[in-house]
Amino acid sequence: MGGDRLKARTRDVVWRLILAVAFVGVAVWPSAQSFQGTPHPPDREWRYYAGDNHATKYSPVDQINRSNVGQLRVAWRRPQIAPDFLAANPKLRLSSNYRSTPLMVGGLLYATNAVGLVEAFDPATGRTVWTQKATEEAAGNPGLGGALRGVAFWGAGADARLFSYYKTTLYALNPKTGEPIRTFGTGGGVDLAVNGRFLWNAAPVVVRDVVIVGSSMPDQDSATKKEGDVGEVRAFDVRTGRLRWRFRPIPTEDDPGAKTWEDLSVLRFIGAGNIWAPFSADDELGYVYLPTSGATNDMFGGHRPGANLYTSSIVCLDAMTGRRVWHFQTVHHDLFDYDNPASPILVDITVDGRRVKAVAQVTKQAFTYVLDRTTGQPVWPIKERPVPTSTVPGEKPSPTQPFPTKPPAFDRQGVTIDDLIDFTPELRAEAVEILKKYQYGPIFTPPSVVSQNPGGTKGTVQLPGSVGGANWTGAAFDPETGYFYVPSMTNPFVANLVPGDPKQTNLQYRASTRELLMGPRGLPLFKPPYGRITAFNLNRGEQVWMVPNGDGPRDHPAIAHLKLPPLGHASRGALLVTKTLLFAPDGDQVNVRIPQLGGGTKFRALDKATGATVWETEMGAGATGAPMTYVYNGKQYVVLAIGGREHPAELLAYSLH
Repeated sequence: MGGDRLKARTRDVVWRLILAVAFVGVAVWPSAQSFQGTPHPPDREWRYYAGDNHATKYSPVDQINRSNVGQLRVAWRRPQIAPDFLAANPKLRLSSNYRSTPLMVGGLLYATNAVGLVEAFDPATGRTVWTQKATEEAAGNPGLGGALRGVAFWGAGADARLFSYYKTTLYALNPKTGEPIRTFGTGGGVDLAVNGRFLWNAAPVVVRDVVIVGSSMPDQDSATKKEGDVGEVRAFDVRTGRLRWRFRPIPTEDDPGAKTWEDLSVLRFIGAGNIWAPFSADDELGYVYLPTSGATNDMFGGHRPGANLYTSSIVCLDAMTGRRVWHFQTVHHDLFDYDNPASPILVDITVDGRRVKAVAQVTKQAFTYVLDRTTGQPVWPIKERPVPTSTVPGEKPSPTQPFPTKPPAFDRQGVTIDDLIDFTPELRAEAVEILKKYQYGPIFTPPSVVSQNPGGTKGTVQLPGSVGGANWTGAAFDPETGYFYVPSMTNPFVANLVPGDPKQTNLQYRASTRELLMGPRGLPLFKPPYGRITAFNLNRGEQVWMVPNGDGPRDHPAIAHLKLPPLGHASRGALLVTKTLLFAPDGDQVNVRIPQLGGGTKFRALDKATGATVWETEMGAGATGAPMTYVYNGKQYVVLAIGGREHPAELLAYSLH
């Protein structure tokens, strides 16, 4: 083991030194037009983290198409942090889970590096133009404090600025030089700390003249106690940094949402309700759409009876004032860790001959909630249906949950014995024996207490689990066809509670191991596919196709002789849709809480109409960030972050050769 680590470290150092010579250069800052208030960027740029403020992950460029995608080759690559920065900070601990997606604006690419500092680089070569100067000791990125998923851009010419945050400070940077704009906040920055802490790694969102950031208060609060800091959203003036408004998903006692908390006293101390995922905005309406998460504790809620608004909800705010316009709760009294994990995607669709400005939220529970984004009313009926009750003393679960009637679920929901793998009779029998150790049932079956009796159950198997269904990679939308593409993974989770030890927690029950459940011989427990891509026609609310996403464990010794077709990878790989293709990378095993045998290392292009693979290549590691595309000097590029346990994290760019 030690020798393997030494070899890996040696390869890493050599690789960095080889690349060091490439990362110098200069660039000319071209003039730019102002696109403020425009929901879609210029065709050839990528001015927003998810392509546009609508979070569609769509680009209309079409130089790379089905006829020539087979000619894609690596154009350039750059490490997640410059080698000279590493040399100057030898104590840095870096993760290969590098999550940055660059912007391309005005002839430069912008992304954060491994420690969260912004870098500008050449779109044709990847060579560094400038790096943001650290104002304090650099930190590595084992958690949320390092690389951000993206940055934000606003303005034009002398007024243009980049928004990013480093540790607990939101910065406005000069896009030409990387220097702080001193008229913003205090010397170029605004302190985001709440009680001395701030965590988040999504990209800021700019709507008209405000820059908006969320927060993700530490999960350990939710695991160990009732109390905690509340995740909140704040908006700042893009020019001055002045706080314009703040929104807290945990309401005050005089807010209408407080009526859904049966004990108002808990509102004085309850925590979380984070908006840890990216969000989206409608510049024309002036609205911002927030995907909220659950409150403390995320698996036991006996101390917080009620539906618990505005947690686990989609919340629409007036971006200028912070006024709540509407909300829709996707999980009542969340006991499942079913945070809304991805940007609500703004879609313009035609339903029964009527044009609808809608918002589509994909979820961990494998539903897509489609709502009118002006009013919050469902586009198709969403029905409250009875769900299983809890066996946990003191728990008071919601008797119903909201089930969309359209579109259908995009991944497996609930557990029955018929769902177990049956590649061979032996594997089937072993899977049955594993499942006997747990409680299970339909979707929204609550957590259960680990039995102390010999042969008792060890918790509840939930499918999708809290890291199944859709995740931060979200979905992608093609505005020309109305097709909506969702990557997902079948990833069972054990929701196992144990009595709280008064010496360690004030929770009556707390989560135990938070384990992902594996099947016999390290194979998955359930039938494939384990990762999939599902296409919906959102004009009709109907599924068009579904394909396994990746090869999956079909080469496992127990099943290799069966010569199975692709089984799909349980991994997080974000999609990119263009005028001609759907790009779909494998997510790497290094991503957080990917199951054994999950993850892959290939990059594919699919036919948008059928899901058929028309091109694939080996990257050496799987994706860790979302892909993007742009055209520069007449050439289209596709760029994404990759990284693995044996592969240093980097940005990888493809173009036609």
